[in-house]
Amino acid sequence: MLKPEPIYAPLRGRRAVWLALLFALCVLPTAHAQPRRSAPPQSRTPAPRLLPEETVLRIVRAEDERRWDATDLGALLADKNPAVRGRAALAAGRIGDEGAVAPLIGLLQKDGDAGVRAMAAFALGEIESAAAADALTAALRTSVNAPVRARAVEALGKIAAALPQADEARRLAIGQTIAGALAAEQKRAADAEGGARGVELLGLTALLRARPTDGGKVAALFLTATDARVRADAANTLARLRAKDGLEQLRKLLAGDKDAVVRANAARALGGAEDKAAFDELAKRAADDEDLRVRVSAVRALAALKDARAADALLKRGDALLVAYRAAKTANTAHPAELDELLEVATALGRVLAYTADERALNFLRALRTSEQWSAPELELAFARVAPTQYLHEAPFKNLFLRPADSKLAWQAVAAVADGLGELANASGEKLGNSASSVQADAQLALRALASDPATPALALPDVLRALAAYKPTDLAPLMRAQLKAQDVIVRATAAELLGELPPDPDTTAALAAALTPALGDQLNDAALSILDALAKQKREDATAAIRATLDAQDYLVRRRAATLLADAKAGGADVRSQTVATRNHLADYRRALARRDKRVLALVKTDKGAFTIELLPDAAPLTVDNFVQLAARGFFNNITFHRVVPNFVIQGGDPRGDGNGGPGYQIRCEINTVPYGRGAVGMALSGKDTGGSQWFVTHAPQPHLDGGYTVFGRVTQGMEVVDRIARGDRILSINVSETKGR
Repeated sequence: MLKPEPIYAPLRGRRAVWLALLFALCVLPTAHAQPRRSAPPQSRTPAPRLLPEETVLRIVRAEDERRWDATDLGALLADKNPAVRGRAALAAGRIGDEGAVAPLIGLLQKDGDAGVRAMAAFALGEIESAAAADALTAALRTSVNAPVRARAVEALGKIAAALPQADEARRLAIGQTIAGALAAEQKRAADAEGGARGVELLGLTALLRARPTDGGKVAALFLTATDARVRADAANTLARLRAKDGLEQLRKLLAGDKDAVVRANAARALGGAEDKAAFDELAKRAADDEDLRVRVSAVRALAALKDARAADALLKRGDALLVAYRAAKTANTAHPAELDELLEVATALGRVLAYTADERALNFLRALRTSEQWSAPELELAFARVAPTQYLHEAPFKNLFLRPADSKLAWQAVAAVADGLGELANASGEKLGNSASSVQADAQLALRALASDPATPALALPDVLRALAAYKPTDLAPLMRAQLKAQDVIVRATAAELLGELPPDPDTTAALAAALTPALGDQLNDAALSILDALAKQKREDATAAIRATLDAQDYLVRRRAATLLADAKAGGADVRSQTVATRNHLADYRRALARRDKRVLALVKTDKGAFTIELLPDAAPLTVDNFVQLAARGFFNNITFHRVVPNFVIQGGDPRGDGNGGPGYQIRCEINTVPYGRGAVGMALSGKDTGGSQWFVTHAPQPHLDGGYTVFGRVTQGMEVVDRIARGDRILSINVSETKGR
């Protein structure tokens, strides 16, 4: 579900989105976790003892209903208690109503409490209103309070990232403001006045969101900071900007920095810059660094360089890992910890040895594919890239089409092989000659057979359809229109998404409109949302009418999407986006959730690899914590797998479907807060705002680009070594929550 990738996508979401993320990770290796001691200064939610119970109840209820009322919640912004004003400001930001912008600007400019001013700035960033940019800029330039400046620069980054293309000039202007503020902080530090750490850290993240023209140059100034976290975040920003600044210093950090996250981020930045001068050190780190996060980042960077010389180092590391992997398999470990790193090596080999048919690489891939029963898409993609003409002659393909009639197909294997077949659509005639067309014809024929075979598992069908679409067949539209009648909601969502990528067509409009009504009754809203998006692209009156008919849909997210699409088309609907939401919660639910404010709430997560403990954060995210606790109490998570594991990024679980698209049958509201995504942070996975449910993730390393975008509702306090060992497919055996009075 990690879907927000507008800088990254954790983390729920369709499998194709995740594969796109994996591609991005290959190019820009991620570094992802931050120890609590190095967390940036926060404008913390005011301590619960300072907030009267009934006032907090009033605020939380308004948040949950997405209800902004100037005479209710708005009145609390003028409360004499600064804790109440700060908490109400946070609520205004979470609700996101433009009507809150003016009073929040008033708090930012005039409130006597610095904590309230900082929270007002944070809230304005959550609303993402360009109307707040001038006030935030003034606060950034004139405030003597570092937390206020930090939250102001953070907010400006969010606003710049949300601006439409038509406002490119304003985005660049805001970006220059951010860059100037960061340069000023760096100068303070250089002059021994002491730059404000919070401004530096949040400013570096704002820089990568705003992307000013000289962003890389400014970020590079912080590569020599004495604070390891600042160096790491500077490298992270350079990596995401794909900037070519500071390369010499990045090479030094990769070779000698004592902090593993700094080394990992330096590798990422060097890969993003395609710095060939770093090849030798990257190869060394990929093979020998003591920290998995550094090795993985170096492997991804080598893939970005696409230098065939990397094959020797990659295969040497891969062979060593394969020995340990096989030993673990012999000891009946279903998903050895080495698997995730092996998949990274395989992906890199696919990129550096594309079209070479290198026999060493193919033997490595064959061994791992067989052991994993052809269920890993990374391995299928790698083999298809290295040896396109041989792919259709390998075991996985034969297993699918030469199997006994009564045998069942594992959906993971079908989906993975479909990804491999889809990759053949990219096979270059220049590299393969006349064989390219025959390979692609055979692959397309195989995909058509899978798409029409009743035995093809529904969970694999979305991958089959996307792979088939990669060949751009002339009859794709009727094929996808037929899939709009499929029983599985994600299959229908995929079909609608692919239809939306085709030219408008009256038959397609009619089919989408017909599919919309049953989709509104689905437990998951994926199909309804995808159909709405596809209808909007038809640009026809009957399509607009079908969208308008959903403005009174029961699902808030459907109503909001319809309203947004209509507003974008200047066809009305804007007022619906500010309607109050009918929530699942009642008064008793709010009181139960808020009763944990003075308690220590711990979740013991038992897995195939051991146990780890999460300290839940009911002060920061009371309803998200309550949802997690209720699901755990009824055994919802028992035997659910960690379906996504990306080394140096996250582990993610909680999906009962197992394909990254499932949930509990409802959505919960986001409770964005100021808790940072450090190492071991626990966040709610999303496929868009307010789409949380049961999927959650744990970060391996700091992920500053996720701050303020995903709800943080816990942090791992014991057992991070277990989190680091978890591989894709490992199970959550149980989650037991304990609540004790006091902190």
